[in-house]
Amino acid sequence: MSFINNCKRIVVKIGTSTLTYSNGSLNLRRIEALVRTISDFKNAGHEVIMVSSGAVGAGYARLALSEYPSTLALKQACAAVGQSQLMRIYDSCFSLYGHTVAQILMTKDVVENENRLLHLKNTFFSLLKMGCIPIVNENDSISSQEMQFGGNDTLSAYVAIASEADLIINLSDIDGLYDKDPRKNPDAKLIDRVDKIDDTIRACAGGAGTARGTGGMVAKIEAAEIASNNKIPMLIINGQDPFILYQILDGKHVGTYFAARKD
Repeated sequence: MSFINNCKRIVVKIGTSTLTYSNGSLNLRRIEALVRTISDFKNAGHEVIMVSSGAVGAGYARLALSEYPSTLALKQACAAVGQSQLMRIYDSCFSLYGHTVAQILMTKDVVENENRLLHLKNTFFSLLKMGCIPIVNENDSISSQEMQFGGNDTLSAYVAIASEADLIINLSDIDGLYDKDPRKNPDAKLIDRVDKIDDTIRACAGGAGTARGTGGMVAKIEAAEIASNNKIPMLIINGQDPFILYQILDGKHVGTYFAARKD
């Protein structure tokens, strides 16, 4: 996977299952490992944009709720509290490695409006030029159904398009795309490369990965298709151990690589 050397700008999408424990609280040890590896990507000369879930989990932990929020109103309230907590943690961790972070909250209407999209592009380019790491999330506290991306998998694809990224690395709770559900079929085989997303590939996807996440492999394949159609490849890897990112940095092949469409 030596192509990573040619990827100047990389979007790293971090899902809820990577950032939180099964009870919904933030997994600080994993976040610290993630920050270290992404800092090394920066140190190696790559520009990095993070698309990060976790605001609801951070708010849930901060508010010390007795159970994980199930209604939209409670999730939005937790996101309002948790987004600032999440950014505080990121800012504190990245500052240890000499990097500055910036927050961008988006709704889908931004990418559907030419003028607002231009402003978004200019913000990305300015932040990256100054050496910042933009951290993007959907504006969960106010986002209505009409303005939602439907999850951060889709959001990461649109962020990559807007920022003119060279690659998306999607951290999941599974090693990549399998030919069948590995949780139910021990003989399932990992598909290491997908050159074209068709009905056969779509049939390999299942439902949501965890109760805390909004996506699953279906959403990731949809995001990969959006990215591929815009000439951007995507890599799905297991984010349970963020140090796997070092293998990519070293040019090794891990996970499932979705190639960019060539025509």
